[in-house]
Amino acid sequence: MTTEDFEELVVDELDRLPDDMVDGLDNVVFVVEDRPEDGSLDLLGLYDGLAVTERGNYGMGELPDRIILYREPHLAQCTTEDALRDEVHTTLVHEIAHYYGIDDRQLHEMGWA
Repeated sequence: MTTEDFEELVVDELDRLPDDMVDGLDNVVFVVEDRPEDGSLDLLGLYDGLAVTERGNYGMGELPDRIILYREPHLAQCTTEDALRDEVHTTLVHEIAHYYGIDDRQLHEMGWA
């Protein structure tokens, strides 16, 4: 799958997320990259920023937080487009949860990971 096709799929899945999950996002950009910096295929996504629960005097002029989805690891783990959509959806939910300060343990308890 090309980068452009994967980006379209990510946008489609982002549009399918519940409004109450995405409406609170502030100063966040979604980025698609081929692989993590270390070149591995183990990491599907990354939240690069400061969770809202940890922000103090956050305001104007701050660089946006980033939610990164890695294309090649997703493609390596998924054999069908349906599986890919499900995994992208799960990755988006997982990384957005980190924005809200929800850690991996809480995600598992909530059934989101």
